[in-house]
Amino acid sequence: MIQIVLSSIALLLAAVYVSCTLWRSGRTIAAYLSVVAIAVSASVEFCDLAAVAGYFGDPLDWKRYSLIAEGVVPAAWLAFSLTHARTVAVRFVTIVQRIFLTASLIFPAAVLALPRSMFFYSPDFDSERILFLSNAGYVFYCGLLVYVVISLINLEATFSNASLSSRWKIKFDFIGAGSFLAVLIFYYSQGLLYRTINMNLMPLRSLVFILALGMMLYSLLVRGNGVRIAVSRSMAYKSVVLFAVGLYLVALGIMGEGLRYFGEGHQKTLALGGAFIVGICLLVVLLSESAKRKVKVFIHKNFYQSKYDYRTQWLQFTDRLASARQGEELMAAILSGYCAIFAMGCGGLFVRNADSNEFNWAAGHELPSTGAVLRPDDPVLTPMIERSWVINLREDSPVCLPEQETYFAANGIQFLVPLFGPDRLEAVLVLGRPVNKNEQYLYEDYDLMKTLARQAASALMNYRLSEQLARSRELEVMGRVSAFIIHDLKNLVYTLSLTVDNGREHIADPEFQDDLLDTLSNTVNRMKVLISRLKNLPEKRSLELELVDLHRLAVDTAAMVPGNGGISVTGSDTSAEVDREEIQKVVMNLLVNALEATDGKGPVMVEVGAGSAPFIRVSDSGCGIPEEFLRTQLFSPFKTTKKKGLGIGLYQCRQIVEAHGGRIDVASTVGVGTVFTVWFNCGDQGRIGITEPEFI
Repeated sequence: MIQIVLSSIALLLAAVYVSCTLWRSGRTIAAYLSVVAIAVSASVEFCDLAAVAGYFGDPLDWKRYSLIAEGVVPAAWLAFSLTHARTVAVRFVTIVQRIFLTASLIFPAAVLALPRSMFFYSPDFDSERILFLSNAGYVFYCGLLVYVVISLINLEATFSNASLSSRWKIKFDFIGAGSFLAVLIFYYSQGLLYRTINMNLMPLRSLVFILALGMMLYSLLVRGNGVRIAVSRSMAYKSVVLFAVGLYLVALGIMGEGLRYFGEGHQKTLALGGAFIVGICLLVVLLSESAKRKVKVFIHKNFYQSKYDYRTQWLQFTDRLASARQGEELMAAILSGYCAIFAMGCGGLFVRNADSNEFNWAAGHELPSTGAVLRPDDPVLTPMIERSWVINLREDSPVCLPEQETYFAANGIQFLVPLFGPDRLEAVLVLGRPVNKNEQYLYEDYDLMKTLARQAASALMNYRLSEQLARSRELEVMGRVSAFIIHDLKNLVYTLSLTVDNGREHIADPEFQDDLLDTLSNTVNRMKVLISRLKNLPEKRSLELELVDLHRLAVDTAAMVPGNGGISVTGSDTSAEVDREEIQKVVMNLLVNALEATDGKGPVMVEVGAGSAPFIRVSDSGCGIPEEFLRTQLFSPFKTTKKKGLGIGLYQCRQIVEAHGGRIDVASTVGVGTVFTVWFNCGDQGRIGITEPEFI
């Protein structure tokens, strides 16, 4: 009776898990393989229940059906372990794993090709429920045991490669799947030791199956299933599972002779079930990052003089930084390193902006981006800059600006760590959501944070210098290209001057007129080609300032744009002291960009007015600018989102506007549009602002 209840619950939970997986995970390879693995195990459970209950015909016939389902177990669970919560790609599957996947097809083929008697026999199944294995059955179940162990090793490798936050999400999922595989190892190891399959242990298998499905459902529905982990090949061979399974089989072999003389009643099954439940609970505690952190702190506090092994932490952190190849990877390595060492759930990096001297959001680890900025004169940064302190927001209680305080509180930020360069603060690292909320952080933690910060700041400085060097080389190349083009232009000018000189004498000659037109046409075409190749970045020059009506300038510039039907100019007459020709270049560039963003169709709105200062605003409803590009590369030379752009137009605009003592504010949302506002006479040179969107 107890077996019927347990198996029924297990089958019901299996059906719920299959439905929820297909509903929550969508049509992905990992989802389908998870469904197959659970469905195959549920099929084995159902057939074994029918065999044990004896209500539906010959029990051994049902055991034959169960054997067919067991033949699919190796392929199903191996594929599950290689894809579950992993980044699914061919390059992540080793040659050995592919061989094992292919070889797993032998199991169902053998079951279908050979008769039942070749695998097992049972003289008195109704009373003993024990299957005696023949040679083929012995090899079959030993091979199945090997595949279950390999699957458990793969799950361990996935969990070992997961980040701290990912482990929290998948912990119960992997404990559930691992527990079920562990009970299969115990169940099928009887065949290895005794050449029998003891189906009196079915209640134990069913009970663990129920617990496993319960934990996997909890993980799927409560903690989410969006984790995708890339497993390094080296980690696949560093397994504790092999050691644990080896010890288990050795212990089982030593105890085997004695156990053979004891009965296999329900008391033993219940005792084994209790042992497995206790083991699962212990595993949950051991895999708890909070518990591990508490134990670690306790051990170091009571048994070691130092809390950290500084040499190990330094080498591990240095290896993380050395593995980064790009700026984004470097910042991600810094954040993940800090979070791992100090057991933090999230981290973020605010990096100094060379133009505004503010610290803007640059990267995050399990932390959303923010438009909030940190400034050198902010009260929260003052003690950090003056004394090189690590700020503990919980203990130091510094004064924060409203937007900063809101962001810190919403994300559980506790620490602000300064990253100093040779002569100034280069970045601010924020850490929050500690795994052990009650942990006390002392001088050792602060000293290690500051020590690692020096290494991180040095890495960031080196990357920034390498970028500047690369940009200088680009400018050097452009200078060389310009020298060749200037040489060609001189030749063209010489040709034109000769044509002008000859024209004074022969302009009335019809034949000369035809030659003149041909020469001019060829020269113009050659100059167009040269202009298209020219990538000159103009240096700042002295301005010819005059009082200019900005509204009239905008109207005249709009009239010069080819296909300007989509441009409308509004506003009032507003005067400003500017260089008319240079500002016209700025407006022309913004109008052309806006038309290109709308595929030449518009609409493009130009507004002229005087708020806190005179301004010209150009708005479009085009494709918009990606947030990352807007924050980091918009005004950089040779950086563009256009397929055929040179990336020098907005750089030139910034140079001109800065020379006028103005600034450019930008707001953009992908798929909605972009707004550029040029402010004049701000008395704030060199400042580029990112503002909230104001779309038409």
